[in-house]
Amino acid sequence: MNDLLLKKTVKKVSDFLNKFDKNIKLIALTETARTANDAATSLNTDVGSIVKSLLFKDAKNDFHLCLVSGDKFVSIEKISNLFNSKTTKANADECKKFTGFSIGGISPVAHENKPKSILIDTNLRKFNKIYAAAGHPHVVFGVTFKDLCDMTKGIESHITN
Repeated sequence: MNDLLLKKTVKKVSDFLNKFDKNIKLIALTETARTANDAATSLNTDVGSIVKSLLFKDAKNDFHLCLVSGDKFVSIEKISNLFNSKTTKANADECKKFTGFSIGGISPVAHENKPKSILIDTNLRKFNKIYAAAGHPHVVFGVTFKDLCDMTKGIESHITN
């Protein structure tokens, strides 16, 4: 499992996190964290404490990252209204090309390209510690809600149904 921490995408996230706070450690999992439910089971935590990193595209082809509580679903209507544009979920190829990460391992940080905006689900606030992907479906990191907001420079928003 330690080989996972040497993967290029994981190292990229690790380097970013070390610059932000050297105390944030990566967690290599024996089970997958490809889905929020998988991650919650692997970490023995509430599914709501898992951060889903979801990429959306507006009508101008600008990409927006939504960081959503694992037990919630993004409201396309709400984010379309926020962006003042019809918005759709990015496909797997678009996610990989834009972020540099494959679905299941998309980190909230260290992307290849900077999203037009980053929206953070207010539901994540209720957890003392939240967990996000670190560039691979078997690697995550734990942070506080405040640290997630600070490191991503995201905007806390009501973006779920």
